[in-house]
Amino acid sequence: MAEKILSNKNNLQVLFEDNHIIIVNKRAGDIVQGDKTGDKPLSDVVKDYIKEKYNKPNNVYLGVVHRLDRPTTGLVIFAKTSKVLPRLNALFVSKDIDKTYWAIVKNTPPKINDTLVNWLKKNPKNNKSTAYSKEVPGSKKAILHYKTVKNLDNYMLLEVNLETGRHHQIRSQLSTIGCPIKGDLKYGFDRSNKDASIHLHARHITFMHPVKLETVHVTAPLPIDPIWDACNG
Repeated sequence: MAEKILSNKNNLQVLFEDNHIIIVNKRAGDIVQGDKTGDKPLSDVVKDYIKEKYNKPNNVYLGVVHRLDRPTTGLVIFAKTSKVLPRLNALFVSKDIDKTYWAIVKNTPPKINDTLVNWLKKNPKNNKSTAYSKEVPGSKKAILHYKTVKNLDNYMLLEVNLETGRHHQIRSQLSTIGCPIKGDLKYGFDRSNKDASIHLHARHITFMHPVKLETVHVTAPLPIDPIWDACNG
């Protein structure tokens, strides 16, 4: 599968860019938007890239459309204009955007392909979501579909599509079926990855461009890692 990279400068891998939208391949450890850690967010890195590339003397506008967990890798979309930001937000709200994730998990799932329905409740104290089989106070319904793509000897590669976008949804729901994501200590994996990543990758995204009205399909190259490498074989 061809995976086009437009720019790979200053640790920023740009996969798609036009006058309205920029899509990048997030590395593990990057935060999408600024938080209490004070670490430089990916949004600022993208602003620096735009400022340098187009020699912009003033502040650069960049709208954050969605986020990925810090240890997760893959596709992140940003709006380059204030005009397109609400249109991209509307695509996410209406679910007119197709996102596919790849997850490397421990254990073989109970079914090769399945739909998981849970009610997730977030605990802000430990930043963790617990999945319940029935609705509980403060919970939100979470639905995902997965299929088994490949047996990697000690692990399984799953492809995941979300119907809902809840806090830590994939991590929590896969853990409930005995398939925690590799490296994800918070949700039941037995050891961390050396780089503090987890093996969850936002792999594909497809949507109708809100200005050009053309289909945009982008695939994010996998991180450089022996286990991810085995997924391409």
